[in-house]
Amino acid sequence: MKTHILFSIHYLELGGAETSLLGLLESLDYSRYDVDLFVHSHRGELLKALPAEVHLLPEMPEYAQIERPLKDVIRDGFFRIALARLRARFEYARYARRKRPEDGSAVFSYVARRVAPLMPELPGEYDVAVSYLAPHDYVLEKVRAKKKLCWLHTDYSSIDLDKTLEKPVFAGYDSIVAVSESVCRSFLKVFPGFEKKMEVRRNLLPFKYINARAAEGGESEAAEMPAREGIVNILSVGRFCRAKNFDNVPRICRILNETLNDKGLRAVWYLIGYGSDEVLIRQRIAGDSLPGEVVILGKKDNPYPYMKACDLYVQPSRFEGDPVTVHEAAALGRPVVLSKFSTSADVAASLDTCATVPLDNEGCARGLADIICSSLR
Repeated sequence: MKTHILFSIHYLELGGAETSLLGLLESLDYSRYDVDLFVHSHRGELLKALPAEVHLLPEMPEYAQIERPLKDVIRDGFFRIALARLRARFEYARYARRKRPEDGSAVFSYVARRVAPLMPELPGEYDVAVSYLAPHDYVLEKVRAKKKLCWLHTDYSSIDLDKTLEKPVFAGYDSIVAVSESVCRSFLKVFPGFEKKMEVRRNLLPFKYINARAAEGGESEAAEMPAREGIVNILSVGRFCRAKNFDNVPRICRILNETLNDKGLRAVWYLIGYGSDEVLIRQRIAGDSLPGEVVILGKKDNPYPYMKACDLYVQPSRFEGDPVTVHEAAALGRPVVLSKFSTSADVAASLDTCATVPLDNEGCARGLADIICSSLR
């Protein structure tokens, strides 16, 4: 008899966790497993790329309201969910006034605590249920399964969280899966006592999907990121948020070009993505860089032709787990550079060729200049 597994995730937009889930689903032996996939909101490019053997469960309207704009939730009559989200944000605001966090990661736990009880249970019972992306309250509370796993994708020592909310959730799971040894270590620093539950499973990439999508590139990518003599095209892809550190890219690029100028070179740094930090990044571009040095290309349903075409892929993050975009760029044959965030040594060790540079703006720029210049020798 096959093992019946449920995977749950919020949506399937292009992102690191979402892409790694696709890679995991592609790797499964479907002669041994029956796989259901529950996606809170049926949106995202990767929905079209799911293996044929995966049974995508119907969208449940209540779950689709968790991340919708509140005005839309109210308009469509989900008043209890809207009130629960408002209460959660009020509670988070009180927490933030006390803790003054650098990022707003903890808000998702507050929302999950108030919203999860209002969600309907998923029908049926599973041998294994996997919550693939935090917060993990929904699978814990609303899925019946003999064994439950939750996945960790980030450095828990670097994000803001309310341990009083998170710890009982992790305690309810049979296994906690980290995407790298360093992610596992960072989690245990914050939540000691869960050692016996921990597993490490590295991200898997959907290589067929990545290579097929990269081959779809055409004139639009060449026009937006043209190859020019003396110009080094740098690319970074990711959500525009504090973790990715894109707000410092304009200053780094300015210092980098001051160094490259003596070599007759110039760098243009392209950013693909979207998110709450876009306004800040644009302000920094206007104030910290010269015209055309940093270019926001915005959200792309298919970033892979850009990855394949860039001269250098750079991940300048403040913190990460196991960044999938780095592995994607390496798989497409691009040289990769990482800033020295807390888990970068573990990430670099998993790649055949990868360089690291300091996280501070000056050190990052000088390190990138050395790498670019050495590649020309």
